[in-house]
Order: sequence, then structure tokens, then C-alpha cells
Amino acid sequence: MNSEKADDDYRALSLSGHGFSSLPDQLVKKSISRGFCFNILCIGETGIGKSTLLNSLFNTSFDDSMSTRFLPEVKLTAQKYVLQEDCVLLKLTIVNTMGFGDQINKEDSYQPIVDYIDSQFEAYLQEELKIKRSLFNYHDSRIHVCLCFISPTGHSLKSLDLVTMKKLDSKVNIIPIIGKADSIAKSELQNFKNKIMFELVSNGIQIYQFPTDDEHNAIMNGHMPFAVVGSNEKVQVGNKTVRVRQYPWGTVEVENENHCDFVKLREMLICTNMEDLREQTHVRHYELYRRCRLEEMVHRVMGPGNEPVSLQEAYEAKRSEFYLELQREEEELKQRFMQRMKKKAAMLKKEERRLEIPFLCFKQLRAKYEHEMQILEAERLKLEEKKKVLEDEIAVFHVKKANAELLQSQASTATLAVSLKKGEDHRK
Repeated sequence: MNSEKADDDYRALSLSGHGFSSLPDQLVKKSISRGFCFNILCIGETGIGKSTLLNSLFNTSFDDSMSTRFLPEVKLTAQKYVLQEDCVLLKLTIVNTMGFGDQINKEDSYQPIVDYIDSQFEAYLQEELKIKRSLFNYHDSRIHVCLCFISPTGHSLKSLDLVTMKKLDSKVNIIPIIGKADSIAKSELQNFKNKIMFELVSNGIQIYQFPTDDEHNAIMNGHMPFAVVGSNEKVQVGNKTVRVRQYPWGTVEVENENHCDFVKLREMLICTNMEDLREQTHVRHYELYRRCRLEEMVHRVMGPGNEPVSLQEAYEAKRSEFYLELQREEEELKQRFMQRMKKKAAMLKKEERRLEIPFLCFKQLRAKYEHEMQILEAERLKLEEKKKVLEDEIAVFHVKKANAELLQSQASTATLAVSLKKGEDHRK
């Protein structure tokens, strides 16, 4: 294996095409086998052409639920499809905002949309936090792009559009679109675009910007918001079948760049920057939500009514709850102890009553025994005294006996001496 030091501090290897240069091919093969998911959120008033535009973008006919302008609140509906182009599978989810902008009171029309986006982030976060997680097989339902349809009034953005985009710009990639752009004069269109971008910048709304590392992307950023036209009608123009909108005064071709920006939108959204939209959703919007949620988990907990409370408040509440529980358990222990003591006292009294008669007999016997013992002790003392007297008398008797024997012995000796003397005298 040959190796050499490159000028920019990396080594270029020559492995005859059998090295790690095949990693991109491995990644492509793995990605194709898994398929891709892409989730689009469409925001706009009823009848502005959301469903028609999506049919035109993917050149198919999606299921379109009947729209109505009489919903009491905004309702989000998600429809899932599996599309295939060549050997690539795309799991597409289209989320439509039914009833958006149709209510008289539009103050909180954006809230269901915010809640839906957050709920998809939360579902992904909960999957991530599992001990045994399966993100490989998890269907990612996070919104990758939000197509905000702007009514072609030619004047300015509606306040509802501004408020909604302001609430969403930190949660999703926003691409503003002028719907049904064929209803506004071409001479007024560029001026209308400039007004829209000015209002977005003035209100601090961050819309999605195509990556500027590509010169073509940088040019396309200058064409936003895209003025688009969609159509389900197809006609034969020359050798091609194209989507058009026919009017008494002429025909608008959807894919004609001189008529609208549909081709630019399709190229930027699907052909060029779909992966960047997915990446921005994960590394920017989801990471922001994840960081905020993890900070809340550390510093805040949920109260009994699912309202957030501070950690100090939660600690005090838990402490009070624990103290009350401790008092309750202490009271229960006291009650149980008193019950057991009463039960034991009753048992002892019963046993005492059962043993009372034998005990009285025992006391009488003991008193009788002690009395007899006293009598016996007195008799013993008397006998001891008599014994001492007898011993003294015996001692005196022995003394007298010894003296008597001594006297008798002396007398015998004296008699013998006299007899001997008399004998001697007689012999003489």
C-alpha cells in the first residue's frame, strides 16, 4: 500500500478501488433500502389551492378531504402516502390546516398548529429517551417544511399570516408562497413580493433560506416568496402533456417559468434541498425544542393539575406531603399500639382473676409455713441452749472425774508406799 503526505495534512491512499472510498455507495444503498420520509405542513385559507399545488408538485392525485369554511376552530389532518420514483421510496406525510383563517375570531388560529408541531417533537423526544429505543424503525413525523400560502391581495400580509409565521419560525422551516398567483397582474407581482419580504424582515420572521454554498440556491433565495399556480387539468401542448389553467383570455401553464415560479419551487423543495430541510429540522428546530424540554425536566416538574411548577415548589409540596404522610402513619401506629396495650391489659386482668384464688391459697400456705418455721426456729434455739448447758455439764463432769482419778491415784501411791515401809520395818 502506497501512502504519501498531502499538503493539507491528510494522507491520500491508493487502494485499487477496494478501500473506504466505497462508504458513500454503502450509505446510498442503506438509505435506499430504508426509504426516506418527508413531512409537509400546508397553511392557508380554504380554497387558496393547497391540495392542487401538492398534486402538481408530485405529479399525482392525493386524497382530498372536503373542505368547509364553517369549522369552529382550526383542525389539522395528516395523510400518509408512499411514493416511488425509480428505486427510491418516499414516505410522504401531508398535514393540512382545515378552517385556517375562516373563523370570525382568528386570535388563536395558530395555536393548534403550534401544538401539533410540538407534539411531533415530543413524540420523537420520548422515543429518544427510552431505555430501549428503536429510532431506526421509528416513523419520523416531525414537520420538515411549512408551506405558508399567502393570498394574492397585492397589498400586504394579513396580520394572521404574520402572527402565525412569527410563532412558527423557530419550530419549522417556513417557505412563503403566493397562492393562485395568476390572479395578480405580473406588473404588480414583484412589488407584492418586495412588500412581503419587507414585512417579514421588519417583524423579525426567519424564513427558510436555501444553502448559499450553491450559487443557484443563493439566486433562488432572491425569488422568494414563490408565486405559484397549481392545476389538476392536463392538456396536450405539442408532444407534451402539461398542467394548465384555462381562462377565456388565455392559458396559464403551470410549468412555464414565464407564467409562475412553480418549477423553481419544485426544484428547490424536492430536487435540490429536501435533505437539507430534513437536516435543518433535526439539528436546528428539534434540537432547540429538545434543549428547552430537557431544561424544563431539570428545573421544572408537573403539578397535580399538569401545570408546571418550580423545583423549589415541588420540593416544598413533596416535603409537606411526606410530613403529612409521616404524621398519619405515626397516628396509625399510636392507635394500633393503644389497641394492643388495651388488649394485653384485658388479657392480664383475666389471667390475674384466674390466678387470684390459687394465689390467695398460696399466701395462706406461705403464712402458715412461715409461722411453723418460726416455731421450729424457736424450738431449735431452745435445743441449742439445752445442748450448750449439757455440754457445759459434761465438761464439768470430766474435770471432776479427772480430779477424782488423780486423787485416787495419789491415794493408791501413798498406801503402797506405807505398805512397803511397814514391810521393811518388819524385816528388820
